Amino acid sequence: MTAHLATDKINVAVITGQHVYDVPGFHILLRGLSDMDVYIQSLEDWVADEGQVRSAYDVVLFYNCHQPTPEADALEALGSLGQTKQGIVVLHHALLAHPQWPVWSEIVGVPDRSLRGYYPGEQLHVEVAEAEHPITRSLFAWDMVDEIYDMVGAPDGSQALLTTRHPRSMATLAWTRLFGQAKVFCMALGHDSQSLLHPTFRLILSRGIRWTADKL
Repeated sequence: MTAHLATDKINVAVITGQHVYDVPGFHILLRGLSDMDVYIQSLEDWVADEGQVRSAYDVVLFYNCHQPTPEADALEALGSLGQTKQGIVVLHHALLAHPQWPVWSEIVGVPDRSLRGYYPGEQLHVEVAEAEHPITRSLFAWDMVDEIYDMVGAPDGSQALLTTRHPRSMATLAWTRLFGQAKVFCMALGHDSQSLLHPTFRLILSRGIRWTADKL
């Protein structure tokens, strides 16, 4: 039997797996998305698509960190991204998924995703690089605690939304781009409850999901 998703809310598939995370903090974050129906699932369940709804989600939010290059059914499922206007959100450690797969690098817009280091619990000053974008409109710089990545940021072809001058962090913390027909929102923030429950982070993530779904 084919399942049916609600039509009065934004339906979001949230993909997890192959990386530990702050479960209570992440669930509290997602429960706060009151205008969305959120379906947390492993990558394997999303690929298997037992409910036959994978293509019906408005947005797929990746919070996983699978390392192997996709093969077989996973390659087919992930390879379909960008073929429709289904939104794509890549959050925190999902930026590091599939490190040898060029397609994932193209989705996130970072050709070289080599991680030179990561530093949890860092005090971070976040600056708004694009105050006119719907995701960051009317927001100002703020301070928060989060894990930071030392890696290359998004190159040309992406629009930087959030940046930092932290000496050990990638300079660009959030950006948008297009992948095929899909809008993509990437954000390096979001390690644990110190960031997941921060009101500005929560606002930006909710706007990012809405933007990729063409609802903002």
